[in-house]
Amino acid sequence: MLIPRQPVPSLSVETVAHGHFDLSTRSAARFTMVVFYRGLHCPICAKYLSELERLVPEFEQRGVAVIAISSDNEERAAAMVGKVRAEKLPIGYGLTLQKAREWGLYVSESRGKTSIGIEEPARFSEPGVFLIRPNGTLYYGAVQTMPFARPNFSDLVSAIDFAVAHDYPARGEYTGAV
Repeated sequence: MLIPRQPVPSLSVETVAHGHFDLSTRSAARFTMVVFYRGLHCPICAKYLSELERLVPEFEQRGVAVIAISSDNEERAAAMVGKVRAEKLPIGYGLTLQKAREWGLYVSESRGKTSIGIEEPARFSEPGVFLIRPNGTLYYGAVQTMPFARPNFSDLVSAIDFAVAHDYPARGEYTGAV
């Protein structure tokens, strides 16, 4: 489990159209938002990433760099870029399942073709959204076992405004006895 205010695991992937991404060299003013998505086979992911593409400028205005990443290969990631018309949103690919687990993501096995007729990979990671401070520590994290009921990006924009205005600390940091 990742702990707020503690360093997150390393993260380095290629993107379809925005070059190499390495979290350790990312220079966002306030946060880097990493959105892990299931892959091309997931129609909910496509809708979710379309909304994120629309809101990238809102995040950037707040000093938040954004990237979406899956364990898909380059070809499938490129197809997702086309599907969601991602121009501003960097879409990374090639996340290993070992790295997904380091980030606390759940891993699922294929159930064949999805409702949109695309074959699921043999194994893939489930969704997660993380806000990482420039010093590499976790500020916010949400992971899911299912493709639905994800954090709303408009709500996150408002939450970032509140957190910055009130110097709100990362919560969930306590690791002692309970």
